[in-house]
Amino acid sequence: MSPEAVLQLGRNALEMTLILAGPVLLFGLVAGLAVSIFQALTQIHEMTLTFIPKIGATILALALFGPWMLQKMLNYTTALFESIPGLLR
Repeated sequence: MSPEAVLQLGRNALEMTLILAGPVLLFGLVAGLAVSIFQALTQIHEMTLTFIPKIGATILALALFGPWMLQKMLNYTTALFESIPGLLR
């Protein structure tokens, strides 16, 4: 296997990781920002207040994007397994 093929495989894996993690991280970011603004406006600085909205946003993102994420992951894994014979030559 050539170094270019290894680099391409690594690049594809990192791209897939970013694509799959993006929606969940974005929902968590928005929830954290909303809670931070709420805490700044009300001056309630309770540390445990930030966790529940972030967990809720993460669960919501996984419920909304879960089937799409699973399909992307299955397509990537299938393509990766199908490319093994070409990579070993």
